[in-house]
Amino acid sequence: MDTVDLLLHPVRLRLVHALSGGRTLTTSQLCALLPDVSKATVYRHVGLLAEGGLLEVAEEHRVRGAVEREYRLRRERAVIGAGAAAAASRDDHRRIFAVAMATLLAEFNAYLDRDSADPAADLVGYRQHALWLSPAELAELIGELRAAIVSRIGNEPAPERTRHLLSPIMFPAEQSPE
Repeated sequence: MDTVDLLLHPVRLRLVHALSGGRTLTTSQLCALLPDVSKATVYRHVGLLAEGGLLEVAEEHRVRGAVEREYRLRRERAVIGAGAAAAASRDDHRRIFAVAMATLLAEFNAYLDRDSADPAADLVGYRQHALWLSPAELAELIGELRAAIVSRIGNEPAPERTRHLLSPIMFPAEQSPE
């Protein structure tokens, strides 16, 4: 299975999100982070991601006679490259977007299902803004957003940090008048 096919599944994409930021987690820990997904499903998709080279075994431990593996995301492998995105058909883009939205909805529902969920206190945001941008302004905005995100994407887990998902979505809502 190629990287695009591996990433285009809501459970696998959630596993990739869970392992982002240099984390190493066992399958049991991943199950705890995705309580709405059956253990068998998590184990199956971890196996597929490992077989596909997106996950690697960081450590192995003996636990009650069994081998427990800690997995690490191979970040450089867990991306859909610009070439693959450019070669995607409109139907491919529909499928990619649908998986992204299904994943986002599953992640948000899992958040709301936690007893400690407090959207106001947690500064949860889901806003949309209509912007009128020239091609140059759009490129500048994308560069600014990219710089803001990249400056923090390397943050490692720490006691004072909470993992957040940021899902920027941008597309032209209308055709430009000519």
